Amino acid sequence: MTWPPLREELQGVEPYGAPQLDVPVCLNVNENPYAPSAKVVADIATSVAQAASTLNRYPDREFTELREGLAAYLNRSGGAEVEYGITPDQVWAANGSNEVMLQLLQAFGGPGRTAVSFAPTYSMYPEYARDSMTGWVAGRRHEDFSFDLDHAAALIAEHRPSVVLLPSPNNPTGTALPHDVIGTLCDLVGDSGVVVIDEAYAEFRREGTPSALELLGAHRNLVVTRTMSKAFALAGARLGYLAAAAEICDALRLVRLPYHLSAVTQATASAALRHTEELLAGVEVLRGERDRTVEWLRGQGHAVADSDANFCLFGVFDDRHAIWQGLLDRGVLIRETGPAGWLRVSIGTGAEMMAFKDALTETLTHLLKEEHR
Repeated sequence: MTWPPLREELQGVEPYGAPQLDVPVCLNVNENPYAPSAKVVADIATSVAQAASTLNRYPDREFTELREGLAAYLNRSGGAEVEYGITPDQVWAANGSNEVMLQLLQAFGGPGRTAVSFAPTYSMYPEYARDSMTGWVAGRRHEDFSFDLDHAAALIAEHRPSVVLLPSPNNPTGTALPHDVIGTLCDLVGDSGVVVIDEAYAEFRREGTPSALELLGAHRNLVVTRTMSKAFALAGARLGYLAAAAEICDALRLVRLPYHLSAVTQATASAALRHTEELLAGVEVLRGERDRTVEWLRGQGHAVADSDANFCLFGVFDDRHAIWQGLLDRGVLIRETGPAGWLRVSIGTGAEMMAFKDALTETLTHLLKEEHR
């Protein structure tokens, strides 16, 4: 037996994580490049200081104030279409959307149950399934990354999943799911499971792209997850959340660890919500930068997936690693992920995107010269 005595399915596995390298331009993990303003920082600091005076006590395990703030925000971000709006008892939060997802798999997955997604999809999903001892099945999308509903219907009929996990906008492609696809999936799964639409990048969606929040009133098995890491520029705070039927939120209490959201986390997130308008103004800037980046990449002859997120998937390269390495050698770190031949670049500031464009142009020119030597 090997030491330490790991579960068999964990032996030889590398921990998840994108490269963390000290380079001038980091565009590989879809972070918001705009730090909170001094005003936002000051409010967070004051709120955390107030929380610090009570750290000898356990935090509010129901995070009541935060749930009220999140519900109010969601009702401005797609939830208002739900009859009577989204209420605090329909909101749940945890330490990043990663923990939200893991809790969903712990509650609705487990031994003898199956989770399904459709590739390309977020690379952490099979790890959530593994960690919760849930079976994992990955279907496929069309070549253009659009959703293959006929294939999905067949896969669901075959495996009867208790959890369907789908990012929209999708990671790594950036493409969003239309309402008719989400509604059909909810109907196909029925009361035997939940359909989780991961809207980590929802605030970056293009004009006219709806949120799955609008469908909550029609499908009691629908769960819509969000995060404060991207649009709210709070990746370091680790706050993810979901909206769903109150019964689903109640079920998650069974698997959450006691007092899982610290008083400091609750205070930080609640303070950030008080500055929603200011923080989301940066989203508009990034949406414009994304659209200009897509246009530029296509103008250079590259294929680019339609993106409703704060990143672009582009290709197709015979040796994508050589492109990735060439960019890194020029001080720009992007992500080597997704289908073979594709690369993903996060959207940064205007200066960072100019550095990316220059580095990509230089890299391709250099590789072309090397090829013709």
